[in-house]
Amino acid sequence: MLAEFQKHIDNNFPHLERTPFLLAVSGGVDSVALAYLFAQSDMTFALAHCNFRLRGSESDKDEKSVNDLAVNLNSKIHVTHFDTIGYVNKNKVSVQVAARELRYHWFEQIMQEYGYRTLVTAHHADDNLETFLINLSRGTGLEGLTGIPAKTNTISRPLLAFSRAQILRYAESKKLQWREDKSNTDMKYLRNKIRHEVIPKLKELHPTFSGNFGNTLENLKGSSSILKNHIKELKSELFIEIDGVTRISIEKIQNLNPTEAYLYEFFNDYGFTAWNDIKGLLTGISGKEVRSKTHRLLKDREELLLQKLETLEDEVFFIAEETRAIAYPIKITIEEVDNYEKANKPNILHIDKKTLKYPLVLRKWQEGDYFYPLGMKGKKKVSKFFKDEKMDMISKEKQWLLYSDDKLMWVVGKRGDDRFKVTEATQTIIKITLN
Repeated sequence: MLAEFQKHIDNNFPHLERTPFLLAVSGGVDSVALAYLFAQSDMTFALAHCNFRLRGSESDKDEKSVNDLAVNLNSKIHVTHFDTIGYVNKNKVSVQVAARELRYHWFEQIMQEYGYRTLVTAHHADDNLETFLINLSRGTGLEGLTGIPAKTNTISRPLLAFSRAQILRYAESKKLQWREDKSNTDMKYLRNKIRHEVIPKLKELHPTFSGNFGNTLENLKGSSSILKNHIKELKSELFIEIDGVTRISIEKIQNLNPTEAYLYEFFNDYGFTAWNDIKGLLTGISGKEVRSKTHRLLKDREELLLQKLETLEDEVFFIAEETRAIAYPIKITIEEVDNYEKANKPNILHIDKKTLKYPLVLRKWQEGDYFYPLGMKGKKKVSKFFKDEKMDMISKEKQWLLYSDDKLMWVVGKRGDDRFKVTEATQTIIKITLN
């Protein structure tokens, strides 16, 4: 296997031969075998081991075995310990998710601190098959059926070209020492059921199943690449970003067939999973929305608006009389001026100082807000003003209002209030500029 492995590295992972890298080692046969393959190939690497403290003394024995491995290979080693159960309870995730999040976050820290450009993991061909079947059983798109990527910008998986049986034969031939994790035989985990019950049956039904699966996986990767290019071209045409909001024509989406498949490819990367609800937006009323953990998709007239979720810790901001500028949540400068020219500049407001009562209040729109638009008679609801300005739902939510003593003095950047205007009797003029 060594010669085949070295040829594989030369052809597909030459970067591992040029610079030191970090190798994740659990103590199991896969990562131990990979460490010896690298050592036999005269490559420079450091070991990284996580003790999740989930199996008592067994976890400590795993750690000791990896430390012994580092001594045998004369390799640098990084070790850390996690309170995995505490993380599970705090973040309300499964043990598997907790372990993954903890270790990859730590790997990133180690790589940054010591300058490693690549993390190497010992995933192999059987892991790819198991992942494929897990995703298939749960329901997925084409992306979920293309397997574990062999390379990303920072992670390399050179053993994906080799089966578990090949790795085991190599380890046994070299009389390597490794640890067996008893949890790998616990049938309460879906991956173990697939590994020990489903895959053996598939191989029994068809002796060349593993090879056939490898060929199928390559075909799926090719199809996925074609699909990605097609979706990328469509998104460049349909997704129009303006001021942090992506606008998508509903009519153009409805003209694509099958619509459901396109919706999945368009919005899956943004964390959405409620596909029936997203399809319902196409014919739903304006204002209806669907949210993922990171984004929201909002129906606004003839468009869908895609926006990254952002939260402000405090939606109300106070401006004291001595304040001359603020930078958050919007940039405003305040100054006294001797005179002004009447010009239609919506980002500038001139007001009579004596009409102000401090502190001024900056906040978002609320139902029932109204003002007396400058140059008009009578009052007007802010909601009606928004409608007349043809503002979409997200623009309304992003709009700031400036108040003095519960009176709306400025729809910031759009229209002032007549009650605060400069008159012939004005003694001091205040100029407020939205930068």
